[in-house]
Amino acid sequence: MAGGRSPITREGYEKKKAELYRLQNHDMIEIARRIATARELGDLSENAEYHAAREDQGMLQARIDSLKDDLACSEIIDPSTLSTETVVFGCKVKVIDLIKNEEVTFTLVGPGDDDPENKRILITSPRGKGLLGKRRGDIAEIVVPARTLKYRIVDIYPGS
Repeated sequence: MAGGRSPITREGYEKKKAELYRLQNHDMIEIARRIATARELGDLSENAEYHAAREDQGMLQARIDSLKDDLACSEIIDPSTLSTETVVFGCKVKVIDLIKNEEVTFTLVGPGDDDPENKRILITSPRGKGLLGKRRGDIAEIVVPARTLKYRIVDIYPGS
């Protein structure tokens, strides 16, 4: 997030840190081996294995750089310390889907913590943005591709 700090849970931060470690200390070493092996095959101008390994190395380095930037801009937040007056990063929010007439609980998280299958949604997603700042009893109308979601905020809890 350019120019600002990105909220992240301790768990999300540690997950990103572990991925960075693995990429730098395992995957990058493996690609270096592939490049060395491909070089031994001779003429590099027509060596498909060499060019594929170099391309993989470039993509891996871009991912490493992105993770480093993410970690440098991260602000670790303990969701249990946040207010439950409004929907904020890290909280759990129980809503009633007014269209499907069913109750759903979402946890609003940052990148690396998201898991849509388990209702852990990004604060930067349309649904997350639509819920942020709402209070109990508020109605959130959220336009997503192909439809509009309509939720009534039932309760707000500290996240885990």
